Amino acid sequence: MTEPCDLTALEARALIGRRALSPVELTQSCIARVEAVDHAVNAMPARDFSRALATAKAAEQAVVAGAHLGPLHGLPVGIKDLEETEGLRTTWGSPIFADHVPTADCGMVARVKAAGGIVLGKTNVPEFGAGANTRNTVYGATGNAFDPTRSAAGSSGGSAVALATNMVPLATGSDTGGSLRNPAAFNGIVGFRPSPGLVPSETRGFGWSNLPVLGPMARNVPDLCLMLSAMASDDARDPLAYTLPHRPVRGEPALFFPPRAIDLGSLRLAITPDFGFAPTEKLVRRAFAARVAAIAPMFGAAEEAEPDCSGTDEAFEVLRAIGMVASHGQKVRERPQDCGPNIRENVAEGLRYGVEDITRAMTEQTKIYRRWQAFFSRHDVIISPAITTSPRNWRELFPAEIDGVATRTYFHWLALAYAATLVGHPAISIPLGLDEAGMPFGLQIVGPRGGDALVLGVAASIEAACAGDAALRRPVPDVAALMKAGPISAMAEFMTFA
Repeated sequence: MTEPCDLTALEARALIGRRALSPVELTQSCIARVEAVDHAVNAMPARDFSRALATAKAAEQAVVAGAHLGPLHGLPVGIKDLEETEGLRTTWGSPIFADHVPTADCGMVARVKAAGGIVLGKTNVPEFGAGANTRNTVYGATGNAFDPTRSAAGSSGGSAVALATNMVPLATGSDTGGSLRNPAAFNGIVGFRPSPGLVPSETRGFGWSNLPVLGPMARNVPDLCLMLSAMASDDARDPLAYTLPHRPVRGEPALFFPPRAIDLGSLRLAITPDFGFAPTEKLVRRAFAARVAAIAPMFGAAEEAEPDCSGTDEAFEVLRAIGMVASHGQKVRERPQDCGPNIRENVAEGLRYGVEDITRAMTEQTKIYRRWQAFFSRHDVIISPAITTSPRNWRELFPAEIDGVATRTYFHWLALAYAATLVGHPAISIPLGLDEAGMPFGLQIVGPRGGDALVLGVAASIEAACAGDAALRRPVPDVAALMKAGPISAMAEFMTFA
């Protein structure tokens, strides 16, 4: 029998709106799922159940009173533990902030609450979001929803697992090197990297950098669009959230929900397994080829092609590293014993670069961006695998090799994602069945500059077309088996980087 927590966000919100489901009943169901499953995966280590229930009771009273209801009214939400939440521990996965309890919400969390969302808890992350394997020494490792011995990816790994196991219908995430898309792909849910500035962030140290963004995660595209409609806004504290007298340049949030109806037959599709440079595993290439065979005929034209991404590795590595120095250099200098290996390595790398390296990287980023614009004058959308490997054991801090070939850096395996990050184009990962290893496969869809609504519409169309295909529809983890599984905390190396 379906529990309230198993409903989609849109189903639950519709039932709440017509008084057929109480926000209290839904919140209680989500709490019960967390308590039944999270021991096996460790997705939501910081919980705010008492306040969530109190908020749900107030939401129920608002429904009964016939008050205006926001788009997320009564829906429990997981908040990634990189975003500050008033009165609820926010650690960034770092022992330096293990006991940090913010006195105010960050802007994005405030908008989610204002839309009626109920914060259920904080979802686990890698230390400061670095490394795309959700492990830290505050809360330990997060296991994949389909196999807790395998990586959930990251950095929004806790959010992805919480969604996949139906702990919450909606969750937040963020993305620099694929942190919304990678865990979505590994856990069979949807993660969207919007255009920089669409979801404002007042906390970025490098306010003009397009690399880090905030974004939504959900179990399907329409639910994700609902979440985005609450997250997208203007905020003068974010220099990338441009306005024309208090009106977002990229359009009002209503443009994104519901997803735009798209005639795929009118679009020109580009297909690439690797963007010409990403170290994509053979297993992933085979899974991608099978999806291409099913998807390409839906489009008006389709061909294997990719933008010229020459220099992407080098430019991203430098720009990412100097951002790490700005954010974490002082921590590494003053408290190196409390910083993990990924943070220390990134800061050390950034300190090796000189002015010429940085100016070269910024110049190369601009050249690559302009080559992408020329490419999109001939194509409307690109599809690729979302991530270069199938999930591996989470004890492997990062893939040191792929198909026997050494990776350049600890984040080189994220190259399929950071190809789009570097140029600031919107990109989404949607789940399309399982690979031959029995793990979820994520398809990445990348759109043109500012083409957020187009990407979401294409994703919704592909998702709907594949929903009836047992081999391509969204895979669902065995929640009953997770309930019976032993605790992930009993596994070796759970709380360490060893």
